[in-house]
Amino acid sequence: MKIGDKVLVSPDLTHKSVWENGKVIKVEQNSFVGIVISAQTEDGDVFFGYQDMFKPTNDSTVCMP
Repeated sequence: MKIGDKVLVSPDLTHKSVWENGKVIKVEQNSFVGIVISAQTEDGDVFFGYQDMFKPTNDSTVCMP
């Protein structure tokens, strides 16, 4: 994941019943826990956590010949 990627944020972080849409605003390599992602949701809230708490979304359109 990189800054600007669209992701789904885990309910474990948001305390909501569904995965929330968000955008990656920071990617950090933490020497103790590995990669830490920070993402901002559409309503402006910022959540951060382990990389496995975020799923990339498939917003890109694939063109097939």
